[in-house]
Amino acid sequence: METITPVTHDLGDFKVRRTLPSRPRRMVGPFIFVDQFGPARLPPGKGMDVRPHPHINLATVTYLFEGAIEHRDSIGSHAVIEPGAINLMTAGSGIVHSERSPSAERPNGPALYGMQTWLALPDGKEEIEPAFEHVDGSALPLVEGEGVSARVLMGTLWGKTAGVTEHSQTIYADILLGGGSSIPIDAMTDERAVLVTEGEASLDGDRLEPFTLYVMAPGAAMTLRAETPARVMLLGGEAFSTQRHVFWNFVSSSRDRINQAKEDWKARRFPLVPGDEDEFIPLPEIPLTVTYP
Repeated sequence: METITPVTHDLGDFKVRRTLPSRPRRMVGPFIFVDQFGPARLPPGKGMDVRPHPHINLATVTYLFEGAIEHRDSIGSHAVIEPGAINLMTAGSGIVHSERSPSAERPNGPALYGMQTWLALPDGKEEIEPAFEHVDGSALPLVEGEGVSARVLMGTLWGKTAGVTEHSQTIYADILLGGGSSIPIDAMTDERAVLVTEGEASLDGDRLEPFTLYVMAPGAAMTLRAETPARVMLLGGEAFSTQRHVFWNFVSSSRDRINQAKEDWKARRFPLVPGDEDEFIPLPEIPLTVTYP
């Protein structure tokens, strides 16, 4: 197995642990960005406020374990995501969005705990029309067995298929295991990885460190086992045959396209976010996100 240790960003009230992109490995299937944030409870009266910012040539996937996030974007979408649901925002040719703690959550101090991932769009689909999809947790299939409850978020796993749009073949699941329980991780796609967010777990007997991304060998059928009650994210999909470049919030197969997006954002040529028009995040000279190449 390939091991990717997270880079931790301490944002004061909460921590963000980033495993992709990394210098050892840029992608696992279409996943080109993997952040795990929290668990945290923000001070009363405060909240998370990610001001409007742009994306191109990717899809963002938001999934929460605790708390709530209010999403607004430049195509007019407005949704509050809560634990168990999934938000899929396809940037395509370009979109702007904001993510904030809902006002109802702020007086007592909002909880914040979950996953933020990006999926690179495949060749021929990078410039598709922007779109937004919210799927409630009740509409996502559960795979249940002795001591195991796995929610299929994207793709087909253990005979169950999520109804969330896939731009390329993708797997994504939230696996809850009781102590001593196990679940098979078959060779169902080109590239697969697991990340433990709670508890103690192992893969074919090898202990998994928390918040670390473990990339499995292609074609290897393995068994995920919990030593204590645990939560493990499974992600992956079809391997990309062409390179992707990353700068800040932009992903593309073309460096020129990223440079154009940078100029468009600086010139304020991206559309505004209805209901959140007054603020924006300026283009950084040196972004916190790892820049490749």
